[in-house]
Amino acid sequence: MDLALLRTFVTVHRAGSFTRAAALLGLSQPAVTSQIRTLERQLGRPLFLRQARGVTPTTIGDELAHKAAPHLDALVEITETGLDEHSSLRTLHLAGPPEFTAERALPALVELSDDGGQRLALRASFGNADETLEGLSAGHHDLAITTTRPRGVLLTATPLCDEEHVLVASPRWAARIGGPGKLRRKGAQALENLPVVEVHESLPFVSRYWASVFDSLPAASGSVIVPDLRAVLACAVTGAGLAVLPRYLCGSSLERGDVVALHEPAVPPLRTYFLVVRTGTLAMPHIARAHEWLLRTAADWC
Repeated sequence: MDLALLRTFVTVHRAGSFTRAAALLGLSQPAVTSQIRTLERQLGRPLFLRQARGVTPTTIGDELAHKAAPHLDALVEITETGLDEHSSLRTLHLAGPPEFTAERALPALVELSDDGGQRLALRASFGNADETLEGLSAGHHDLAITTTRPRGVLLTATPLCDEEHVLVASPRWAARIGGPGKLRRKGAQALENLPVVEVHESLPFVSRYWASVFDSLPAASGSVIVPDLRAVLACAVTGAGLAVLPRYLCGSSLERGDVVALHEPAVPPLRTYFLVVRTGTLAMPHIARAHEWLLRTAADWC
């Protein structure tokens, strides 16, 4: 049996569509369709059910994928290992949210590239979860960091770390509220007249915090909207209003007193980050090495 046909089959099985598989393989969609039909004729069985959106594997298709995929991934690993022996530099394409990628992931990977092993060149791009996962699925990235766990079998996600969110404001606004005692007594009502700094008009961080801690929605609208949490912190420090920020990002500012934590709930709101790869690509040594290193390093981020 032609290994190229099996490779195309496994890619379609993981991608869930001929079009997406074609993009990953660098083939045209008709070429992928032709290869799958050839394989189905050779086996005498249908491997996929064609639907309006993508394809669904038959039970025969699932069985073949379960048997063939590990062996094809092993062949990729052998090939990539052989390439590594003759190459001192491999490029890793990483995508994720700008703040977390810049503050956490990239410094860790730079440290990895300097550890005396094979040199690792880094290429990073920023985007929201949908953009990042779409780019990873299309083969534009090797690793992705998102706050959304992807569905399906094309992508494999591993929990990376949890991010604690903190409600902060400048000391001036904290004094105006009247201290944590008033906030405990009055809850979100004590914050109604305060301006808010956020990354989007929908107030995603503030709304999530309010729902988790106060069991309500925020009454205020954004006074400053800027699509970067580092800029949100800078605005909060200068007194633009209250903000909800990851503790890793505002920890130093809290220690210096540039901002004050307005509330310390017994159970702080958390958000989970996932480290995502295309299924099977961990057979590539440079991706596996970066994946393992980030998981190991993230143990100290929590």
